[in-house]
Amino acid sequence: MKQVRELPPHEVFALSRELQAWEDHLWEEKVLRDSQPGGLLDALAQQARREIQAGQTTPLDEFLRHS
Repeated sequence: MKQVRELPPHEVFALSRELQAWEDHLWEEKVLRDSQPGGLLDALAQQARREIQAGQTTPLDEFLRHS
């Protein structure tokens, strides 16, 4: 951290952009993994489908009308 504090401002900004780009890349990889069969989003999608089929949901347009 000390080395970062010693950088000139333009290098701090450049480093920040690089780190943000890397964070974005890691996030995209996580979303892709989670959306694969057996991933976290897959399980949530299956749960949502079961709730829809069981009539446990409210259509979005109806929900928006009442909010």
